[in-house]
Amino acid sequence: MQLSQDLPDFRFVPRAVSAAAIRINDRELSRSFLLAPDRVVEDWSPSDPLAPDDMFAVLALQPELILLGTGERQRFPAPAVMAACLTRGIGIEVMDSHAAARTFTVLAGEGRRVVAAFLLPG
Repeated sequence: MQLSQDLPDFRFVPRAVSAAAIRINDRELSRSFLLAPDRVVEDWSPSDPLAPDDMFAVLALQPELILLGTGERQRFPAPAVMAACLTRGIGIEVMDSHAAARTFTVLAGEGRRVVAAFLLPG
């Protein structure tokens, strides 16, 4: 039997998620970051709690959909944060980080312009 590996059409893939870090390809990230199919933005430093201005860096990546990974549990941001995206016609889905990583992989695999914003405690 011949086996072949199916490689994704996008460059960066979430491989593992824990409470303290997320592995993208072979690199472990332990601070909040943004993930697009073609890039990782590691210098994203959102405030705590998340503020509408924190979404400017996300919106600069021109997503059609934003996935907000909020750690081990789903935690909704303030309505103003959601409005910063929705008023521009950009969808935002809030979910735990495991679900955001899985959803990112599916949507990026479909060729969608998705950006995942992962909030990490580090």
